[in-house]
Amino acid sequence: MPTEVKEKILRAVVAAVQLPTVSDVEFEASLAELRELAKTLGFQVVRSFIQKRASFDTTGYLGIGKRQEIHAYVTGEAGISDTDGSPLYADPDGGEIDVILVDHEISPSQARNLELEAGAEVMDRTMVILEIFHRNARSRAAKAQVEIARLGYMAPRLREAAKLAGPQGRQRSGVGGRGAGESHSELDRRKIRDRIAELQLEIVAMSAERETQRARRQGRQSLASVALVGYTNAGKSTLMRALTGSEVLVANKLFATLDTTVRTLYPESVPRVLVSDTVGFIKNLPHGLVASFKSTLDEALDASLLLHVIDASDPGFERQLEVTDKVLAEIGADTLPRLRVFNKIDHVGDEAAQAECEATLRAHYPDCVVMSARRPEEVAALHQRIVAFFQKDLVEAELLLPWSAQQFRKELYADCAVLEERSDEQGAFFRVRGEPATIERLREQIGKAG
Repeated sequence: MPTEVKEKILRAVVAAVQLPTVSDVEFEASLAELRELAKTLGFQVVRSFIQKRASFDTTGYLGIGKRQEIHAYVTGEAGISDTDGSPLYADPDGGEIDVILVDHEISPSQARNLELEAGAEVMDRTMVILEIFHRNARSRAAKAQVEIARLGYMAPRLREAAKLAGPQGRQRSGVGGRGAGESHSELDRRKIRDRIAELQLEIVAMSAERETQRARRQGRQSLASVALVGYTNAGKSTLMRALTGSEVLVANKLFATLDTTVRTLYPESVPRVLVSDTVGFIKNLPHGLVASFKSTLDEALDASLLLHVIDASDPGFERQLEVTDKVLAEIGADTLPRLRVFNKIDHVGDEAAQAECEATLRAHYPDCVVMSARRPEEVAALHQRIVAFFQKDLVEAELLLPWSAQQFRKELYADCAVLEERSDEQGAFFRVRGEPATIERLREQIGKAG
């Protein structure tokens, strides 16, 4: 029998500098977030190296002493002890370190120097997020947007790559270049600029195509829409599945969802409501991604109601709430009606802890919803709240459907809520609730047919 090949575990260490302006709580939350990002990429974080400094070291981000400490750990040098007296390289599983994850965006020269001194590949926070987005993008638009962000990130780092390549890689001449002696990095940067321009044109074309499709949908029928927004890993996809009965991806990873998913609220209501799940927000999201991912938040901008999903069990949810509010303001969605949904209340603790947490949340956010997306009765209550929002402008009316116009019965039931039905020799009388424009349209159609 063939032996089973065990997949290699990728091992990482985290390196972070705490500046005087950053509180301990905020710093720890950022580190925890980076570890979750690492988990999404498939890394096992085996150790964290933390340093408090007035500013980042301009040479290698961390001070030279901390860089030497990381080098000793990565290489497994003997004779160096940790603060508790145990050997520094005391990882129970042993093995090499594949990457050093830095909890800030650092300059190309800082990354290169840290990599050379520590003896392992360096990925800063921005690079980690870009790699996750690259792996998870599925639609043509999302892939193009991620590639633009990645290329923009890579361009200033090519000069450092050329330095590592040595003199033999610095000059290039011949057909295709701007002239003899053009450097590799200059030519590569020119190719990057050309590719970005090409991708931007593709995105403009795709945006125009989406606008046309949206106009056609709106022309056929008026649909109410809800967009789930919030911090990544707040449980938006689980709530989406519960509200719509659809099999959307649910994973305990940051950025499991990148492409917008749209489904119909189930059980269906009058009016029919579309629910969309959007890309999750995160602190220090690279600026290039905030700009390029605006189109993935189109559904949020088009929505009549935003469901701001928040992880009630996360101690740092207030900071996450602020991040989401900030990003929504950046894309112009902060003026839309919003319902705050505190999810994962079942993760808080026992019943007493949950009750206390819910009371506190309702005191601070009086109109909020506190729930678990895994409790059907609480999902049903949220469903009713959503339907009530869209029914507040509905009107009641009575329509007579003559026996000669019974072909409109199906459309009437589809577009309105039928409250009562009776009939006589003239036809069927319906007392309905629906949008004023819908009722007027049906009245005109029935009148012409009759």
